[in-house]
Amino acid sequence: MRALYPGSFDPVTFGHLDLIQRASQLFDEVIVAVLRNPNKQPSFSLEERLEQLSSVTSHLPQVRVTSFEGLTVHFALEQDARVILRGLRALSDFEFELQLAHTNASLSGQVDTLFMATAVPHSFLSSSVVKEVARFGGDVQHLVPETVAIDLRRLFNQRVDVGGDR
Repeated sequence: MRALYPGSFDPVTFGHLDLIQRASQLFDEVIVAVLRNPNKQPSFSLEERLEQLSSVTSHLPQVRVTSFEGLTVHFALEQDARVILRGLRALSDFEFELQLAHTNASLSGQVDTLFMATAVPHSFLSSSVVKEVARFGGDVQHLVPETVAIDLRRLFNQRVDVGGDR
């Protein structure tokens, strides 16, 4: 069975990676799809986010990274994915995610939403929090892969040392 894991991934975090790795053990294929949303101004370009995700998931043969625009449920159907994966960090995520799941179900009864609880060490983590920490010079190496930490330092014009030490 094929599953779709959509998101902005701006940037990808260890929380995202944990969900991708666990999902890759449950499904034959996991499509990690970066949403192209013309109404948002991401910190990283679509190409950068695709490269970040491709790089950090290259060891997972069941994972395919791509992008899409439009309705997630329509893209899932185009990709023959019958499951949309969504991560839940806290109870506060559930209300919004349930609303999305019900909306998708109303648009197509052929696609189900599967909620996966975020692993406890990543339950506080969001891309927004990571960018805020990085913007003010905080260490993000325990929050994102090393290559993404370097990209964040470059984004915020901070010194980049190979090996990750600032």
